[in-house]
Amino acid sequence: MKTKMLFAAALAGAVFFSCKEQKAPVEELYSRVDPYIGAGGHGHVFVGASVPFGAVQAGPNNIHKGWDWCSGYHYSDSIIIGFSQTHLNGTGCSDMGDIQLMPYPGDVKIDRGEQNNIEGAYASTYSHSNEKVEPAYYSLLMDNGVKAELTATAHAAMHRYTFPIDQMANIMINLVEGNGDRADSTYIKLVDRNTIEGYRFSKGWSPRHKIFFAIKSNVPVDQLAVFDNDQPVEEEEGYGLIKGVARFEKAPSNVVWKIGISSVSCANAMENLDAEMPSFDFDSVVIAGKKLWEQELSRIAIKTSNERYKKIFYTSLYHTAIAPTRYSDVNGDFRGHDDKIYRNVPYTNYSTLSLWDTYRALNPLFTIIHPQMIPDIVNSMLGIYDQQGRLPIWPLAGGETNCMPGYSAIPVIADAYLKGFDGFDTERAFDACVKSATNPNQKGISFLMNRRYIPCDSVHEAPSFAMEYAVGDWGIAQMAKRMGKQSDYRVFAERANYFENYFDSSIGFIRPKMADGSWRTPYDPFINVHGRGDFCEGNGWQYTFFVPQNPEGLILSFGGDEGFTKKLDEFYVAEGDLGEYAAPDISGLIGQYAHGNEPSHHVAYLYAFAGQQWKTAEKVRYIMDHFYTDQPDGIIGNEDCGQMSAWYILSSMGFYQVNPCNGVFVFGSPLFDEVSITLPEDKTFIVEAINNGPENIYIQKVELNGKPYSRSYILYQDIMKGGKLTFYMGDKPNYDFGTAKEDRPVSLIFDKE
Repeated sequence: MKTKMLFAAALAGAVFFSCKEQKAPVEELYSRVDPYIGAGGHGHVFVGASVPFGAVQAGPNNIHKGWDWCSGYHYSDSIIIGFSQTHLNGTGCSDMGDIQLMPYPGDVKIDRGEQNNIEGAYASTYSHSNEKVEPAYYSLLMDNGVKAELTATAHAAMHRYTFPIDQMANIMINLVEGNGDRADSTYIKLVDRNTIEGYRFSKGWSPRHKIFFAIKSNVPVDQLAVFDNDQPVEEEEGYGLIKGVARFEKAPSNVVWKIGISSVSCANAMENLDAEMPSFDFDSVVIAGKKLWEQELSRIAIKTSNERYKKIFYTSLYHTAIAPTRYSDVNGDFRGHDDKIYRNVPYTNYSTLSLWDTYRALNPLFTIIHPQMIPDIVNSMLGIYDQQGRLPIWPLAGGETNCMPGYSAIPVIADAYLKGFDGFDTERAFDACVKSATNPNQKGISFLMNRRYIPCDSVHEAPSFAMEYAVGDWGIAQMAKRMGKQSDYRVFAERANYFENYFDSSIGFIRPKMADGSWRTPYDPFINVHGRGDFCEGNGWQYTFFVPQNPEGLILSFGGDEGFTKKLDEFYVAEGDLGEYAAPDISGLIGQYAHGNEPSHHVAYLYAFAGQQWKTAEKVRYIMDHFYTDQPDGIIGNEDCGQMSAWYILSSMGFYQVNPCNGVFVFGSPLFDEVSITLPEDKTFIVEAINNGPENIYIQKVELNGKPYSRSYILYQDIMKGGKLTFYMGDKPNYDFGTAKEDRPVSLIFDKE
């Protein structure tokens, strides 16, 4: 067997530092995680069993009833229709829910029922009191009398079902239904009495999703009843729109099913299964998964007497390690965006890259706590570039969703390059960035290149697209400068400031511009028209401050520090009607600041660029205290594949990278008495907060490695050296801290090196 397969089997496909690099946890952090947090409200989080960054997320499925069921499960529900092997975590769109299994007793049933009527159906009601949720283990005693238990490795799930005695036992294999997508081709076959194989091809948010599976049963299947379009098929094999019902004439004490998945073939699915689950020992898989999560959570240790803080923090850290997901098999094979099979690829290929969300906080966080993943993430995106001719926007399961404005892979690649990561071809990466940023098929790019702005009467959400592009253009410019490509530097440095073409100084707002060069009139900066307006999931107020790549330039647009901070103060108290068609993502409002959606995530930290770091501290601490709780509705908006949680993790440690690709972490207000971050090469970075507390939210002074430190930010390279950052806190602002020009965070930090 190949070395890679042995490695995958030993580690269950999880990514983590070597034992030498891990500090022994002083407490069991796994028990601090509450997967229910974000399962209510609009959090849309995954509830079920997985390992860090696994291809499999095995968990329950409710009937899909709309937006709040994007993960397939919502805390408010009480009807279960099955347990599928793939789920999304915290997204604003629905998909996945593949290979849905549902155990039930009695006669064969193929109708899953409806929300208000499951009489005679195989669906079941349930109660949370009979449910147990952990990162590596899920169980539910359903009202139909069957207890279902789930666990997982990277490429496989294991289900253990306990049926009522003296009844026939059935397991529905529903290949037709996913979670909001549409199956168009399915296949199933009883290979032998202990083996089932098949596939499910579907179209949904991902335009083309192919998943193959292999199932091994610990007890022989007496019969596989096959139905195509709900009509019985005589053979124990079928093609079309298939449901299969595995039957056991007499219910065994336990039925244990192992399910391997692959994007390539049934044979690869079986290879994954054999490599990661050689036995039917359910409890050992749970223990292995629990250890992997404990290692993942032990990357950051916090000291605080507040038990609620611990639960929120470690649940947040758990949420950051569900996606991106592995999208290559144990032998390195995967199916690309061009539907071709790529064999024995030397890097771990990742999908489920929610880049418009994650480039802001999750990916910068990964450069600190997951540096070993960065080259693989970049290589995954470069592979997609080769397959589809441009860098990914929002790739999912071998397909491009084209969801959200911008080319958000570029800031991630630029950040990796500018922070000195290797393991990928930098010239190839730069070429992919430039060609993606000049691709005429990229929405609005031709206008941007010819007019320096995108007309709002030609492209909907034009200002959002243009301003997102400018963030990536800044990254390309700095890459070009570092690589000695001066002509490219000049072009993209200019494009990075195209936000100025949208700034109407007469009203002090970013404003949509028409094809004839005039401003859109009338214009109300409060209004958002979801999906059809000028701004993507935001309004004119929020996008006025969306210049994370150049806050200094934005400050100058307002005439300097005083005009800028006055406008920013107004932002946090402005009250207005967003309109009847506003995006539901615009939530967690403080005035017009919307923490429930990503365009606002950096804004609280902008005060520091104008010399008022103490106001950043006030806003950041308020957001942490009010918009993150330990309840099912404890995430104020969509979790968005870890972005919402990554904001909390960075901010609670005391800093946040405003510019997504310059390595400058701006100080906020540390939440804990001490934070210890495990780094490579046996290094540790400690953040200490002296005299911290609920009232003592303001930084009085700072020390770095015992020496006075006057800056209101810290550089990435200083964090990665290891050492200690000490904040001295108080209940009143130190108005002098971070006021001097030389102590404020800056965008062009690389020019100072």
